[in-house]
Parts: sequence; structure tokens; C-alpha cells
Amino acid sequence: MTMTSKIVTVDLGPKSYDIYIGSGLLYRTPALLPFNIQGRSVFIITDQNVQNYARDVGGVLREAGARSVETLALPPGEKTKNFRNVEKITSWLLENGVNRDSVLFAVGGGVIGDLGGFCASIILRGVPYVQIPTSLLAQVDSAVGGKTGINSTGGKNMIGSFYQPAAVIIDTDALKTLPQREFGAGYAEMVKYGLIRDSAFFNWLDQNSESLRSLDPEALAHAIDVSVRAKAAIVEIDEKEQGARALLNLGHTFGHALEAAAGFGSSLLHGEAVAMGTVMAMDLSVRMNLCQLDDFYRVERHFTNAGLLTRASFIQPPLNTSVDHLIALMHHDKKVKQGKITFILLRGIGDAFITSDVPENLLRDVLIQSLGGENSGNGPAGIKKTWNSIFSSRS
Repeated sequence: MTMTSKIVTVDLGPKSYDIYIGSGLLYRTPALLPFNIQGRSVFIITDQNVQNYARDVGGVLREAGARSVETLALPPGEKTKNFRNVEKITSWLLENGVNRDSVLFAVGGGVIGDLGGFCASIILRGVPYVQIPTSLLAQVDSAVGGKTGINSTGGKNMIGSFYQPAAVIIDTDALKTLPQREFGAGYAEMVKYGLIRDSAFFNWLDQNSESLRSLDPEALAHAIDVSVRAKAAIVEIDEKEQGARALLNLGHTFGHALEAAAGFGSSLLHGEAVAMGTVMAMDLSVRMNLCQLDDFYRVERHFTNAGLLTRASFIQPPLNTSVDHLIALMHHDKKVKQGKITFILLRGIGDAFITSDVPENLLRDVLIQSLGGENSGNGPAGIKKTWNSIFSSRS
């Protein structure tokens, strides 16, 4: 293992597994598996943007004695997470002789991980699968914890399963080819861990975000390690999101509604929506007198400095939506209980909590503000100018 390599264990009894973090690990895949790959049939699901990584994984698995290696590349993007591709993948698996000794590898970002994990959980009532995430978002969030699923007309990730991987192999070198916008989307999920329970990590990100964006290997390994350990600790006590695990959805109640309103298209990536949703959650927390205004300014400034948009009105092309539409979409969220929307709010940086007790008038005010409605400036340019002047005066 290299100097920057780390191992995190997710302790779930018989479903426990290790997460490997470091440089060049993709080429050591066979040695990092909890079983011998020799004689097994291997199936690799990937997307068309990262087929080179899937090819390399397939190559080292063949060298290690895999009986066969089949690869299926799908189009990139959130729209790929649908029933049509579930049918395509499962039919492909069956046609190529999948059995319960086969292993499915998900090589790609969060979309491939979610989709591949879901198919692994249902084919033959479950075959082992391994996550090899190639995007920052997948490395720090979606590849860890066993949440799998697809999108539907009913909402984002409304159909899925909890199905833990056999291993997660995080090769930080994969981030060298990641577009800057995709890196920023993953960075938003990383910031989440500092906000929900680790103010010291948020402070570290404040001081080191430039090193992360320049892909400094030591900084990356540290930040991914802290993020993965934070998620693993919560998953260990609440694997199936009956309580504390919901904290990991900071920004997601708002963010999923924005994604749905944008049609799960390229105009709004998942992590970008989470950044906007986190700002909206903090705005709501301030309006409910739970959180200090200074914390709100600091978090929004942090996202802005990281190159992330913080207002729904900044999305291009503009969203064709309304406050009522977004609230209706939020009511379709899988965390709704007894007709009430569940929110993750903050008492301050590092102190998040779960609640359904939110006054609708304040929720509407937050949505109006983010959409660029009354009392929020003259469109996107006006809002940016207003908030930039606030940030300058407070720095």
C-alpha cells in the first residue's frame, strides 16, 4: 500500500466490509477483495465516460484468474438510473450466465454505483458486488453504506434497496480526469460531513479547499478518509435509515426537489443541488431562530468560493417551477412521514438535527428567496451582487 493509502472498516456484523482509499488501488483490485476471484465470472457495469477504468479493472481481474469478464457501458448522467436500464442490465447478466458465485463490479460515479448495486441486489436474489467509485461524490458518499436505487416518476431514489457491497476501492488517481464541475458536486457532499457533526473538519476544509481542488494527494486522502469514516460511523448505528442516518440527507430534501424540477438533466448535478439545498436548510434554520446568521454567511461563502452555485435562480437554463411545485415535489420525498416533510436543520456548524416541525410560511419564504422572487434582488445578477457585497463587507 502507498503512504497515503488508508483502510476504513464498516462494522455491520456478517455484512461488514473494508473501504480502501489511496493512489493506484484500481490496479490492485484482486488483492483487496475479501474472496479469491479465480474461477469466478465477473460482470462490470460502467458508464461511457470512464470505460478506460473499467477496461483496466477487467484486465487485472483476468490476470488474477477470473473465469470470464463481461463489461456493459451505459450513458452517463442521472437519467440513466431508470427501470429501462435495470431491465437491460439484468437481461444482460442472465444472457451471459450470471450465477451466485459471480461478482458484479460497479466502476463509475454515483449513478453507476446506485444502479449496479440495485441490480446486484435483485438478480438471483442477490450476488456479491464491489464498488469502485471514480467520482468524488461517489467516493465520499454514495459508494459507502449500501443504499442502492433508481429514479422514477415518483421521485429520486424512490425505488431501491439496502444492499452492502463486498468491498469499496477508492482510487484517488481517478479524480485526475474528473471535470471540475463534477469535482465541485462531490465537494458539496464532503462539506456535509463537517456541517452535520464535525465543525473541526469544516474548519479544515475552509483552510484547505484550494489544495483539494488542485488534487493534492495527501489532502484528498485525508478529506476522503474523514468523510468515509463519518458516514461509516452513522451507517453502523443505523444501517437502514430509521433514525440518525437521516442526518446524511442535509440539503437533500430541497436538493432532490430541485433535481426533479430540472428533469434530472445536465443543468443541475446532484451535488450542486445538495449545495443549494444546504444553503436553503441553513436559511430556514436562521428564520426559525435556530442558527446564527454568521454561520449562514460563512457556509454560503464557502460554497461560493468553491465555485458552487447557491441559489436556484442561478441554474441555467432557468427552472420552470414555482414554490407550490417544489413543495409538492418535497411531499414525494421518501422521508415524508404522516404527511409531513422531514428536514435536516442546523443549530450551528457541526450541529445538525432532524425535524418535521417547520412552519410552512417560513418554508415558502426560503423557496421564494432561492428562486429569486420578491425581496431577493433583481434576478440572478442582482442576487449575486447583493450577496457578494455582504461577503466582502464581512471578510
